[in-house]
Amino acid sequence: MKDFTLPSLGADMDEGMLAAWLVAPGDTITRGQVIAEVETDKGIIEVECWEDAVVAELVVEPSEERLAVGTVIARLDAVAGAAGAMGERQPPTQDSVGDTTASDDAPPVMHAAPAMSPPVRHLAHQLGVDDTAVSGSGPDGVVTRDDVRDAAARRPPTGTGSGHRVRATPMARRMASERHVDVATLESQRSDGLVTSADVAAADGEGGGERVAPVPAKLDAGEAMRRAIARSMERSKREIPHYYLATPIDLARAMTWLDAVNDDRPITRRILPAALLLKASALALAEFPELNGHWVDGGFAASQRVHLGVAVSLRGGGLVAPAIHDASDLSLEDMMTALTDLVARARAGRLRGSEMSEQTCTVTNLGDRGVESTFPVIIPPQVAIIGFGRVADAPIVADGSVAVHPVVHASLAGDHRVTDGHTGGLFLLAIERRLQEPDAL
Repeated sequence: MKDFTLPSLGADMDEGMLAAWLVAPGDTITRGQVIAEVETDKGIIEVECWEDAVVAELVVEPSEERLAVGTVIARLDAVAGAAGAMGERQPPTQDSVGDTTASDDAPPVMHAAPAMSPPVRHLAHQLGVDDTAVSGSGPDGVVTRDDVRDAAARRPPTGTGSGHRVRATPMARRMASERHVDVATLESQRSDGLVTSADVAAADGEGGGERVAPVPAKLDAGEAMRRAIARSMERSKREIPHYYLATPIDLARAMTWLDAVNDDRPITRRILPAALLLKASALALAEFPELNGHWVDGGFAASQRVHLGVAVSLRGGGLVAPAIHDASDLSLEDMMTALTDLVARARAGRLRGSEMSEQTCTVTNLGDRGVESTFPVIIPPQVAIIGFGRVADAPIVADGSVAVHPVVHASLAGDHRVTDGHTGGLFLLAIERRLQEPDAL
């Protein structure tokens, strides 16, 4: 049996609250499967399991209790110990339930939940369906996706007096109670309808009444995130000796090429300049591994893969920087798709733990804020961060004459413990070189 502990879902995370389990004891889970949701100061993060296993025990129940990173929250058995098909729950043995037999001919009473695979249970969770109350239409009563969707369609809406329990995280319920807000009246910002602390903080429904909770417990989601960012940035500026470089990059060739590529594409499939900048950065990082990795245990560990963090501003305030995995291997079209998906899920609170903990370098682009240049702060334990400003027309000398071209200012903040300005300057030149050959991206 192996302990499954609360993972660190970011360099600035020390604790979190278990919001929901998406599996149950007896479920067979596969590598990369989302098994739980954890609420942190930066929102709801989906937690994955990185091995094939069987859920033996859920040690911790969802609650508003703050758990330290490393706390055992579940126990897993090797897959070889699985009995039955995926998702089946085996009835407990006598040893596991105690003496439950009332008489020789009276079997123990067991209230087993319907057989349901983990992906179907995940769907039930997303749709707000009680997975113990769904009737299965599949073989041997197995619950299918259609069963869950039918149950969601039949579910009475909130506020009808039906007794339906509104889906909300523990932190959201506690904040709503403190602020005298009815969670049933709140509109979730997430696609699955789960009410989070951000929804409570955004609601204009705070009542009178006396508040008895201590002030730190009443931080809204934006304030909590700002404090988490402050801790990370304080650590960065305290521990990392930064150096900064910047250079303008002529994008005339790249933008002309991009206009031609997008000419026959529908709006939904057009590639934005941001995808070009991300892909050029990812390829340059693959060329300069000393900027792509982590400072751990007093030394630098380069990463074999480029997991590019992308800074995303959130509608309620604050920002997150989840990763696009294997960014240097993506085509431009795939990069655009990955970026669109990542931004949408970040703003809907649907990020995964691996996206919040495996970044090897981060890109921040403030061009849509009208900023010409940015000099960002490195996110520990990373050792570099890349910045881009807006793409704007500017006079530039080209082929011996002055012309007006679209230009972007690229910047780099590097960790002087690992690299210096010589390496950083060559790295920015590598980004520029890639952008001069857009058809090779």
